[in-house]
Amino acid sequence: MKTVLAILALFAFLSCNGGHSNSSSSSGSNPPPSPGQPSSGATDVLTYHNDVARTGQNLAETVLTISNVNSSTFGKVGFLDVDGKVDGEPLYASGVTISGTKHNVVFAVTEHDSVYAFDPDSGTQLWHVSVLGSGETTSDDHGCSQITPEIGITSTPVIDRTQGTNGAIYVVAMSKDGSGHYHQRLHALDLTTGAELFGGPTEIQASYPGNGANSSGGKVIFDPGQYAERAGLLLINGNVYLGWTSHCDQDPYTGWLMAYSESTLAQTSVLNLTPNGSEGSIWMSGTAMAADSSGNIYFLDANGSFDTTLNANGFPTQCDFGNSFMKVATSGGLSVADYFAVSTTVAESNADEDLGSGGALVLPDLTDASGQVHHLAVGAGKDQNIYVVSRDNMGKFNPSSNNIYQEITGQLSGSEFAMPTYFNGVIYYGAVGDNVKAFPIANARLATSPSSQTSGSFTYPGSTPSVSANGTSNGIVWAVENSSPAVLHAYNAADLSKELYNSNQAGTRDNFGPGNKFITPMIANGKVFVGTQNGVAIFGLLK
Repeated sequence: MKTVLAILALFAFLSCNGGHSNSSSSSGSNPPPSPGQPSSGATDVLTYHNDVARTGQNLAETVLTISNVNSSTFGKVGFLDVDGKVDGEPLYASGVTISGTKHNVVFAVTEHDSVYAFDPDSGTQLWHVSVLGSGETTSDDHGCSQITPEIGITSTPVIDRTQGTNGAIYVVAMSKDGSGHYHQRLHALDLTTGAELFGGPTEIQASYPGNGANSSGGKVIFDPGQYAERAGLLLINGNVYLGWTSHCDQDPYTGWLMAYSESTLAQTSVLNLTPNGSEGSIWMSGTAMAADSSGNIYFLDANGSFDTTLNANGFPTQCDFGNSFMKVATSGGLSVADYFAVSTTVAESNADEDLGSGGALVLPDLTDASGQVHHLAVGAGKDQNIYVVSRDNMGKFNPSSNNIYQEITGQLSGSEFAMPTYFNGVIYYGAVGDNVKAFPIANARLATSPSSQTSGSFTYPGSTPSVSANGTSNGIVWAVENSSPAVLHAYNAADLSKELYNSNQAGTRDNFGPGNKFITPMIANGKVFVGTQNGVAIFGLLK
């Protein structure tokens, strides 16, 4: 038994210290498109923020323009009622044949453990399924106000139109059985009926070599009741990737990242980011882990144990990466390929001032003045700094200084509980209590101050903008204000000081209820979709 544990411990050591055979591989060029995207010209939004790079841009929007998005010609055109809070971003698949008729379909998931399919053009409900097991209820909120009053399906699902006979939507659901036991399950549902696929659902269980929080016999154990799946699902190279967070930092918990086959729902790999420590969850305010074209995953890990003693390769000796900007390789199984941690990472974790409140964005290839191509990613968290990392050499940890490609300080007026959007060479950020700000990119670097910003600011949790455009023309930045009532805003992407529309301009005509916290607007085929506390609001051109 001791020999087996020793082998497992060695494997874990190699996995988290660059022992993966591809850990030093190039980060690749531009990220791939959304999973399962059809070859036709139809617009689909099949994953969080439009693509696995999480750019948040729809560049095929031909209906909505700078000239027609105003309160005279644009507004709320529908509302899709559901049975609970819609915390995940709605998704969209065009031209889906259901019962012999083609529909554009918007999919919504709820905290009441329901999945809905609607025709957004007619407002018709096409199907609705509950993913609760027999005799089960949704989870209680564990005395935590972050996801309340119930926990069901929190994260944004992902769709692959090539799986099964009709395509599949993947969701993670939490529930509680009659004996008081909690369950986390991965479901794959048929796009046209909501029926379970591939013998699912799969009960999510895991263990990992380590002696950290909730460990036994040299293994850290995943306790489904201690976790919520808040970050959106990532689908690349045939695997669905899940990241896990806690309920209000309620110990014990550690940092879990898991992979499941999209065709069998079998677990294919597990990585724990704090196996010999505690905390270090993946939540990113409901955004989602990003990926590059080589299959490397990028995300911001939350406050937790970080080993300041490093090995010869610059990796923590105990494999604890709390409060770090992570790069995880996926080829051959999950392993840490690289990371960046601020010099004050331990102090920031102790103060709950972690990077993990924000989401990461993988930038397209950028060329500097000398012709050198750079592979970059950007992220920000609670310390109000913007961090731009080289995906080929992220910088690791230095107690004296931050070894990083670029760091921008003093430009975000609040903490980042969201993620940026990229469009046409510009990054857009909306921090807590701050204006949405545009940071142009030149010479493969972000501007150190914004080129434009919105006139109004956004209360907690700030905003995650999205962009619609027709190529590089008619760029519109969309953002939701978490007020009561909530407000949908539209701005000219070329100059954020020019507000085109907001949902308060026409009195109560376009109101859609109180805010719902981490909400990202989704734009497809001339319509804007916004998750709410009891449904999905639809905005479009008025008839």
